[in-house]
Amino acid sequence: MAVSRFPAGDRPRERLVWKGPTALADAELLALQLGSGTRGQSAVALAHALLAAYGSLAEVAACEVNELARLRGVGPAKAARLVAAFELTRRLRARIPGARTQLSAPAQVYEAFAPLMEDLKREVFRVALLDAQNGLLRDIVVSEGTLSASLVHPREVFKPAILESAASVILLHNHPSGDPTPSREDVRLTRQLVECARLLDLRVHDHVIVGRGRFISLAERGMI
Repeated sequence: MAVSRFPAGDRPRERLVWKGPTALADAELLALQLGSGTRGQSAVALAHALLAAYGSLAEVAACEVNELARLRGVGPAKAARLVAAFELTRRLRARIPGARTQLSAPAQVYEAFAPLMEDLKREVFRVALLDAQNGLLRDIVVSEGTLSASLVHPREVFKPAILESAASVILLHNHPSGDPTPSREDVRLTRQLVECARLLDLRVHDHVIVGRGRFISLAERGMI
């Protein structure tokens, strides 16, 4: 049955308006983002199918747009809406309105970037540009995919720092496995980037590897 044929008190949109978003189940909130179902399947039924396929809302949120788009009843448009909504949520979790982000310790780096990185299914390498007081100027995504020197080139890492006149940088990447233990490639790449930074008179303050619910600082481990 189409959602439009549900009794008014059972329709997700009307329930949200009358009772607020906290009254809705995960499937109902997903259904609102999907907007519509497919032939023989309502948006709510499609949302339930998504949750059943992936096991939880967090796993759905970790999916990339192409993966969701391949699912029956979803397609590119619905997948894009879902991924956009989840990305907005990550960004809101990572930012405090009106506050200046201070990154003076590894725990502060993790707190600021974990919402953006810990549930991703592919490795993402970011660079945080800092001022002289360790305040965040901006951050950029350098590469997505398996971490290697071929994907993380010093030029792409340090060019934004030079343009922004950053005093130092913090390197970050995630491990989709959830285990932040650094690999040999992580250590080798870090040392290469630290050496390049010295030649440019820049300082690599840290390299933080984000896992699920935990992190590792290579500076704390004496690798920088």
